[in-house]
Amino acid sequence: MKNTSQQTTTKTLADLYRALDRAEAVTITYLDQDGTESIRTIEPYDVRTTKSGRIEVRAMCRLRGEARGFLVHKIVSYTLHRMAFVLERPEATTPAGAVIVACSPAQLIARELGRDYLPRTAVTRDTATLAA
Repeated sequence: MKNTSQQTTTKTLADLYRALDRAEAVTITYLDQDGTESIRTIEPYDVRTTKSGRIEVRAMCRLRGEARGFLVHKIVSYTLHRMAFVLERPEATTPAGAVIVACSPAQLIARELGRDYLPRTAVTRDTATLAA
């Protein structure tokens, strides 16, 4: 078990990325919103930055059986496992609900760069106003 207070955030992120790349589960001790600690086994599939600048790990939670977001600064400790993922992860979609299909490396890079700036709802010609 690795205690996050005794290492840098970079080291924690490197370990989480390694688990993501190898498709291996991680058990974390996490501080909930009310300050209570909970132990979760997660299957990370994405690391992103929130609009407030925090680093979030998107993962399938084996306790809930669904996709959850875990802020890295609230992870107290973690253990890397050599057990493979067992949960189905959700397809990549836009906030408007359309499935994203990347056919080339350039499309994948554009998707990653634009992910935080996609509209929350579908934009149509009726609702869009163009700037002159």
